[in-house]
Amino acid sequence: MSYDRTLSRVETYFDRTATRTWERLTSDAPVSRIRETVRAGRDRMRAQMLARLPDDLQGARVLDAGCGAGQMTAELAARGADVVAVDISPSLVGIAEARLPIDLRGRVSFRSGDMLDARLGRFDHVMAMDSLIYYADADIARALATLGGRTDGRVVFTVAPRTPLLMTMWRVGKLFPRADRSPTMVPHSPASLAQALAEAGAPGRLAALERVTSGFYISQAMELAS
Repeated sequence: MSYDRTLSRVETYFDRTATRTWERLTSDAPVSRIRETVRAGRDRMRAQMLARLPDDLQGARVLDAGCGAGQMTAELAARGADVVAVDISPSLVGIAEARLPIDLRGRVSFRSGDMLDARLGRFDHVMAMDSLIYYADADIARALATLGGRTDGRVVFTVAPRTPLLMTMWRVGKLFPRADRSPTMVPHSPASLAQALAEAGAPGRLAALERVTSGFYISQAMELAS
C-alpha cells in the first residue's frame, strides 16, 4: 500500500473512528487495564524521546510530526521551543489545541495535514512518535529523507519492532477485511530500515534507541541524526 493510501486510512481511522478513544486514552480519565498499559508505555516512550533533546529549547523550531492529542507538543513548548504541531486528523489537532495551557499558546502553531508538507518549512529537530508505524520500509525511508533534508538536528521517531508477538499479530490481522479494522502496524528491524534509508539517500546516521514494552504497547525508538 502506498504512502498516500495509508495516510488516507490513518486519517479516516483517527478522525472518524477512534477520536473519542484517543481523547480518553491521552487524558487522566479511567481506562481499562489493557489501555492503562498502553498509556504507561506511551508515557515512557515520550519521556525517552524528549530526553534526546536539550532541556532548554529556547529559540529552537521543532516539528511534532503526528502530534495527536498534543502531549508531546505541550512538553516541547514548556522547554521553550517554537513548535509546529501537525496531524492528519483535524479532530485530534482540535483536542491538542484546546488542551494546550494558555501560557504556551504563543509558542505553538497547529496544522492539520501531511507531516511531510514542504510548506511547514525547516526545523532544528523533529519528533515523530508512533506516526510512522503504519508504513512500509520504503515509505518510512522516503519520509525520513524528506524530514532529514529539512532538519538541522535530530529526527527522533518510533517504529513497530519486528518481534515474534507483533509478527504474529500482523499476520493474523491480514486475514481480516481492511474495512473492518484499524490501520495495521508494519513491523520493522533496524537493519531493514537502514538499508531502505541508504537506498532513499536519506542524510544522517540512523541509531536504534530503547524499545518500550508495556502490555499491548510495543514500540522501538530510533533516531536520525545529522
